[in-house]
Amino acid sequence: MRILTPKVKYSCCIDMHRRAKRSKKMLDVAVARARILEKISPCGPETVSLADATGRILVEPVVARLSNPPVSVSAMDGYAARTEDAIKGAVLTVTGEAPAGHPTTQHIAPGTCIRVFTGSQIPAGTSTIILQENVIREGESVSLQTSSDEQQFIRRQGKDFQKGQTLLSAGKRLTARDIGLAAAAGYTWLSVAQRPRVGILSTGDELTLPGDPTQPDSIVNSAAFMVSGLLRTVGAEPVILPIARDNHTALASALAHTTRFDLFITIGGASVGTYDIVQDALKAHGLSLDFWKIAMRPGKPLMSGQIQGTPIIGLPGNPVAAMVCSVIFVAPAVHALMGQPVSADIESENAILGADVRQNDHRQDFLRCTLVKKPESDLPVAVPFDSQDSAQLCILSQSDALLLRAPGAPPAQAGTPCRIIRLP
Repeated sequence: MRILTPKVKYSCCIDMHRRAKRSKKMLDVAVARARILEKISPCGPETVSLADATGRILVEPVVARLSNPPVSVSAMDGYAARTEDAIKGAVLTVTGEAPAGHPTTQHIAPGTCIRVFTGSQIPAGTSTIILQENVIREGESVSLQTSSDEQQFIRRQGKDFQKGQTLLSAGKRLTARDIGLAAAAGYTWLSVAQRPRVGILSTGDELTLPGDPTQPDSIVNSAAFMVSGLLRTVGAEPVILPIARDNHTALASALAHTTRFDLFITIGGASVGTYDIVQDALKAHGLSLDFWKIAMRPGKPLMSGQIQGTPIIGLPGNPVAAMVCSVIFVAPAVHALMGQPVSADIESENAILGADVRQNDHRQDFLRCTLVKKPESDLPVAVPFDSQDSAQLCILSQSDALLLRAPGAPPAQAGTPCRIIRLP
């Protein structure tokens, strides 16, 4: 057994104390989410046409204004008759026809039938449909080759839904299928949550736009486009602002736009380096700073506050960290702006660990991983990448999910349960 000398023991205690002290200065992820969300107020509703409602969040429930189908109709091409006449071997007289959209006022008599088509209104007095392939027609007579049961091939009025029935609940994100349902229910306009307008301001002298001339030390501003893509995915309307350089004049000009938005995001400059001046510039414009350190990896230098009522989230400049923080903090903020219920706890799901992982330190880890489906398990297998360098965008692009590792989590072996967040 190895025996620690007093000096080594003392050194270890000092190291543990320093780690604990650092940990106390940084907010827990769930606490940070809660503090961001508690300052969010929904943007309110707006009315849009059905054509513009796909993907929007419904504010008022869709209650059917009519029944579907509005009347009883035929489900097939054939002949409408009384059930007692629709007997194999019977010969019926065709007394008329009723194409879809042109109902007949004729009341059927015994021993007769009426030619109908898919969607035709069921003539009065008829109670079954004889398929056209089950008869032999000669002139105005049809010979039945088989019997037809009561209500066969008839779609009764309101079979799909009844007038006054609630079809879609408030809070639902509308799919193309929902739009079709609302149209059938008699709607042309729907009340939906406004799309939050989110300003995105990247900062840094080293940044360039994709396609622009570059210097040897230039960095393409990939983070802004990733964050913008995520915002569109969750239903926001992102606006990428011109890059702000590392000086107070440029930042002051850019920050004049903050009140135009429902949420304002900065990327980079949220730390405390010599050129990380975003905090100072924001404070000069009235920033009420809430916090700026999170006990997470990647993404520790995340900032949160408000300017004149506009929520501000300052993302790390590292593009991978910016994306991870956007998934954990920005996306829930957008959901809250659209009036959706959001929990401070991260929504995650069960998975099986696909590789051994080391003991974690005082920060919550979000490891990029792929998901593999194994036939012997209903749960996906989460395989973390060997490298978790937060500058590697290629790994981020290949990732399916983030593997959650709690602060202080012990080592875990492949095959043990774990929790993941699927990447949008």
